Amino acid sequence: MPASLPALVDGLRASRGVAAKHDIAAVVERLGIADPRAAVPVGDDCAAIPDGDGFLLLAIEGFISEFVERDPWFAGWCGIMVNLSDIYAMGGRPIAVVDAVWGDGASGLRPLLDGLQAASETYRVPIVGGHSNARAMQNQLAVAVLGRAQRLLSSFAARPGDALLAAIDLRGDYRDPYPHWNATDGTDPARLRGDLELLPQLAEAGLSRAAKDISQAGVLGTALMLLESSGIGACIDVAAVPKPPGVDAGRWLLQTFPSYGFLLSVDDADTDAVLDRFHRRGLAAARIGRCDATRQLRLRDATQTLPAWDFNESALTGCAGPLVATPPAGLCR
Repeated sequence: MPASLPALVDGLRASRGVAAKHDIAAVVERLGIADPRAAVPVGDDCAAIPDGDGFLLLAIEGFISEFVERDPWFAGWCGIMVNLSDIYAMGGRPIAVVDAVWGDGASGLRPLLDGLQAASETYRVPIVGGHSNARAMQNQLAVAVLGRAQRLLSSFAARPGDALLAAIDLRGDYRDPYPHWNATDGTDPARLRGDLELLPQLAEAGLSRAAKDISQAGVLGTALMLLESSGIGACIDVAAVPKPPGVDAGRWLLQTFPSYGFLLSVDDADTDAVLDRFHRRGLAAARIGRCDATRQLRLRDATQTLPAWDFNESALTGCAGPLVATPPAGLCR
């Protein structure tokens, strides 16, 4: 049964994933780094560092201790997988991985390390170093990935009038009890790599300029982050978001972290070409809304449209300034 629109609005505002993103605001304020006009603005999936004719990309993820303790192999796998999604979401390709692991003895660390090694081999991205501590009280994990992009897909580059697209691999299932939609089990590694390769290809072909990796804030929370960084708004048709049959719409839109899922901002003239690239690889992709200059997120269904968030009144991550339709200088090409 589809979730009601008022329930989705209330769920978004009360979402644990959105609350976690809101916590970012205090961190960037304390560090004094929330300036979209900086040489390396904060608010994208990766730090994009100008480098010759392109950009070095640097991403990092730390993982919730409960997840690492309960599912250490998959946590290790995700340590690389989710960082790679961030690199590809910005139109880049990964170069290398470093990790930091803590655990109670070598045997306790083994499943975590096995997951890291399996993902490294599957995605053909080498682990080149890191930090380990086998004398800790519990397993913990952080992973960083270095990549490079010729042309960026940037969270700061969505424009009013752009179509908002979602591309998600629905060929999977939840890895309960967590809201992780895992579409990687038993999948041909070459297919996994080829699916990710679509993102830098779109950037280099000039078919998209803005993208965001769908995170634990779900489709709607991720859309909020994209809109905030770009200083714009959007109206999203919740029924248009690709969704596996039988999955609760509220869980899918507000909580689910897919192993392959991206939002993209695309010119109307390029929408069909972009969707076709995903469809040809068996990935679900659809136009889910349109960007506008309101600085508000609105949700609609067949009967009504409701306001869900107003950046004129409330920030989310704090990673946006007064720029509405202009990206930071030098960031996008």
